Amino acid sequence: MTQTTQAPETTDTPAEAPLLKSALLARFAVETRYEDLPEDVVAKAERHILDTIGAGVAGAISKEAHLLRAALLEAGEAPSGRATLWGEGASMTPLNAALVNGTAAHAFELDDTGGCDHSGAVVLPAAAAAAELAAAEGRTVSGREFITAVVLGYDVARRALEACGAYEAHNGAGFHSTGTCGPFGAAVAAGRILGLNAQELTMALGLASSYASGLWACVHDGAQSKRLHAGHAAWGGLSAAILARRGFTGPSQVFEDVWGGFDKSFAPSTRDPEAWTAELGVNWKLRRVSIKPHASCRSTHSSIDALDNLMAEVGFTADEVAAIEVVINPFVFGMCGARDLHPMNSAQLSIPYALAADLVFGNAQLASYARTRRNDPRVAAAMAKVKMTVDETQKDDDEPIVRVTLADGRTFEERVPMPLGSPVNPVSDEALLKKFRSVTEMVLPADTVEMLARRLMRLREVDDVARDVMTLLAQEPVTHATFDV
Repeated sequence: MTQTTQAPETTDTPAEAPLLKSALLARFAVETRYEDLPEDVVAKAERHILDTIGAGVAGAISKEAHLLRAALLEAGEAPSGRATLWGEGASMTPLNAALVNGTAAHAFELDDTGGCDHSGAVVLPAAAAAAELAAAEGRTVSGREFITAVVLGYDVARRALEACGAYEAHNGAGFHSTGTCGPFGAAVAAGRILGLNAQELTMALGLASSYASGLWACVHDGAQSKRLHAGHAAWGGLSAAILARRGFTGPSQVFEDVWGGFDKSFAPSTRDPEAWTAELGVNWKLRRVSIKPHASCRSTHSSIDALDNLMAEVGFTADEVAAIEVVINPFVFGMCGARDLHPMNSAQLSIPYALAADLVFGNAQLASYARTRRNDPRVAAAMAKVKMTVDETQKDDDEPIVRVTLADGRTFEERVPMPLGSPVNPVSDEALLKKFRSVTEMVLPADTVEMLARRLMRLREVDDVARDVMTLLAQEPVTHATFDV
């Protein structure tokens, strides 16, 4: 008889394989509660939601929004749908509403910056369309749920850019990060509102990579495609969430260091893969996003602020200015050093125009970029005084130095390292609401604007976003006329 010896029992179990980055992000997005958000993040989210919706309402009278809506109708879109076109008194399918509203929100350069670049114009339209889709399915989305989804969307959108090496590296390579990185944030915000589970949201993040696109070639002729990048990213993120909810799969290794991975493909020499998940739930990326007080590319703002500071401090007028020199880094000069006034997109990318408008009209707000203002002969005279000097020693993220020489020979110099609207130099609530009213009252009745402002500034107290906010945005506008571009 042969005796056998039984192997001793063991309690050891195989170690679980670490979760992939997209799975970690998805689990974080699904499990985060409103109560997990710090108070300052909630308050900042309310400000950015208001600011972005204001930009989108104003953009309803942009040429881009009108052309896009007409093209969609021509392609067979029904004249009414389940999601609101902000400030247009019309609706479309949720996907096309996200496309139009995202494009409109970026159309006048009024939207926030410093996230994926323009995170608000991507995340908010996708989240809003998802909330209306949920309402059509009989589910209510509260203000607190909406805020949570938006904060998470901003977070992931910025992480995408940081994984590519951040703004200077990725945009310097020719990619407009609003379009390339934005779809991930839109997918998370929409997916959270639509109730995706962690596995579905993992797939949505993978699918969102298929919508990543956008090139800075638009800067050379003021092409309207720059505005479309935001709308397309919102559309793509929402589409990814809807597809994933139906069981459509995306690549689970999209954020891993593999052939075909997102950051390895878009940023092969500058990528930082750990940025996807570093300090999740601790370093809230919304905290670094800026609100724009001027209706122009953010890279023009420091120069405008510098000129404003000098005018306030010294007390000179436009007629007393003999010359303005802007000492600028090569990257920003390539993006914002031109002097083209038409189309309006080009003027909004021009530091010489921004400074001339600020001198002549006293500000660089939206009205200062209208065609009649751009054609004002005083602007041409002021632009002739602006000289751009490229300093090769400056880094891509260095702000310009502005030197003003007066007719009496005195010279003054100013550099604003953190432009107005940045987290460390924020606009006040009063200034934020003034901006909101000024741009939305071009489109919606004043009483509607006031109700919107009250609800959005305390969005956490709103019970039903679709009923209490979107119905206001769906009201008939006071005008359908296109802004004087």
